[in-house]
Amino acid sequence: MPSEFEIIRRFFERPVCAVLGVGDDAALVRPAAGMEIAVSTDLLVEGRHFRAAADPRKLGHKALAVNLSDMAAMGATPRWLTLALSLPDAEEAWIAAFADGLFALAARFGVELIGGDTVRGPRSICICILGEVPEGRALRRDAARPGDDVWVSGELGGAALALAHPGIDDAERRLHEPEPRVALGERLRAHANAAIDVSDGFAQDLGHILERSACGALVHYDRLPKCAAFARVGTPELERQCVLSGGDDYELVFTAPPGVRAAIEDVARDTGVPLARVGTIRPGDPTLSIADRHGNEIPVARGFDHFSA
Repeated sequence: MPSEFEIIRRFFERPVCAVLGVGDDAALVRPAAGMEIAVSTDLLVEGRHFRAAADPRKLGHKALAVNLSDMAAMGATPRWLTLALSLPDAEEAWIAAFADGLFALAARFGVELIGGDTVRGPRSICICILGEVPEGRALRRDAARPGDDVWVSGELGGAALALAHPGIDDAERRLHEPEPRVALGERLRAHANAAIDVSDGFAQDLGHILERSACGALVHYDRLPKCAAFARVGTPELERQCVLSGGDDYELVFTAPPGVRAAIEDVARDTGVPLARVGTIRPGDPTLSIADRHGNEIPVARGFDHFSA
């Protein structure tokens, strides 16, 4: 069975362009001139975020994808990551598959693994990601303005549907292999006012923008882009729950002035990511109203919270 240092050397040590990467007490990175560093951390725990029997390659993909999504929501370009792994044993096949999934996605986005840690214990995965964003240009949650349009990328509800109805292929892909919207986030720096990624549910995450920006919003449910698989399931109540409150979509919700609608449609065409204009930011209390096709308000369940009852 390989030792801790053999695991690092065999599975995770790769050449990097950073000043100093894996193998020392700390990594050294140098941001480009005029850039700020965006930093985010996510922890995935077996039994809470993924099942014990989860495919390790897909898990390696998802562990990095959720962090890349945070960079996308900030309009940042991901550059470096650190990885802390707690493993119950040094099962080489599992570690190799996990590393393959992680590095395949890292290569797509030009992200380098520059350090981390491995310990023996309950299986958990913690990634810290660092990215660059031009000084003063990061997308934030506190910059939505009354009159802004509310936009959503891709489709909502697929990951939650996969949990409710396992075996639907396109929903399963959304849950286990989410696609981070990095290129979209970079392009939105020029047009959007505020942004967030949908990790805990559309309504809850848009609510974070409203709280930080001290304004409200009206969203039209029929305009929300929904996973196509809901048409096959045919359960409207489940659809509403998954679309409004289901987590793990990792799409972007953002606000932008009406005057840039044409530019945002150009971004959708150039990036190949569908964008839907679903509502409007309103002055007043930070409350979210979701209206059906008749204008009646749809009650919204709370999104995911680790410490809710």
